[in-house]
Amino acid sequence: MIKTLFDNFSPEDYYIGCLFFAFVIAFIIANKTFPTVLYIAKHKQLMDEPDARSLHANKTPTLGGIIIFFSLIVVMTLAGGFLNSKVLLLLMGGLTILFFLGLKDDLTTLSPRKKLVGQILAAGLLIVFTDTRIIGFSHILDINVLPYGLSILFTLFVYVLIINAYNLIDGVDGLAGTIALTISGVFVFLFINGNDLSLATVAIALCGALIAFLRWNFSTKNKIFMGDTGSMIVGFLLAFFTISFINMVQKDPGSIYYSTSPALALALLFYPLVDTFRIFFIRIIIHRKSPFKPDKNHIHHRFIAMGLSHMATTLTIVAINLIIICIAFNLLSYNLNDQILCLLIYGAALYYLPFVVKKLTQNYML
Repeated sequence: MIKTLFDNFSPEDYYIGCLFFAFVIAFIIANKTFPTVLYIAKHKQLMDEPDARSLHANKTPTLGGIIIFFSLIVVMTLAGGFLNSKVLLLLMGGLTILFFLGLKDDLTTLSPRKKLVGQILAAGLLIVFTDTRIIGFSHILDINVLPYGLSILFTLFVYVLIINAYNLIDGVDGLAGTIALTISGVFVFLFINGNDLSLATVAIALCGALIAFLRWNFSTKNKIFMGDTGSMIVGFLLAFFTISFINMVQKDPGSIYYSTSPALALALLFYPLVDTFRIFFIRIIIHRKSPFKPDKNHIHHRFIAMGLSHMATTLTIVAINLIIICIAFNLLSYNLNDQILCLLIYGAALYYLPFVVKKLTQNYML
């Protein structure tokens, strides 16, 4: 009887229940496991030591990524019997590679070169064996379909860019987790519209794990960071969602996002990407130093310097990113090149606006 039930079960007919189940399972597993990881991290002194760049004053555990990984693997294992098992298995393989690399970096140190090799290997697994890649530029600058080899290389570049851009924004309490939660929530909507329940399930499971993480990340007494383990895993998933969305839309000429997916993807990832390009420009062009040498020139550092708290900084950046995403959805009827140009203009203006308001307020007070 049970075998017959499972044989006749169609997840698409009960997709709301399936997504709710994935969200709840991921949240419960993460929320219940964080205290154990906190205890082990404190007992074994697996803590982040504050330095000159740190915005926190106390030693803090950095093993939050372990729980995010564990909760996602459980959900994908449970869902694998009903959904696209090939994609989920390869995704778990890529996540596992980055999990161990990130864990080593959190516990000891790992060279940037080894991290890069691991990121390329994890991304390559999905690109080659699922053929999930960016097929072309959707006529951006009149470039449409890319040759197969260039398509793979460009997709690898996008993976590495998004993973590392996401890693760089993890500098303020709640920022990386809330940005990822926002982006993943939008991808749940997009994947449901695209009838891809497998990707929607992974995206909503990530939402559940991140909500549990944020509870502890915002805590004052039992704070935990996601660490490199978490930032690489989450960044990898955001890159996978982005490329899967673009690939899904580029194969469906009837989709309303067919000619606009690159602009929408850019809007979703606007903060990590614009902050990365900005910080690299400052380090290379202005300060003439290595782009990988840490400093306090990130946008979130500037907001902190303005006097905003960690919570206020996170909420401000997330609110701006949400406005950027909403505007992007309302520009879908525009030409793609015009959408990207508008996005760069209004996105930059919105991030500069708080500094203008601050300056005007100070002048008024004087």
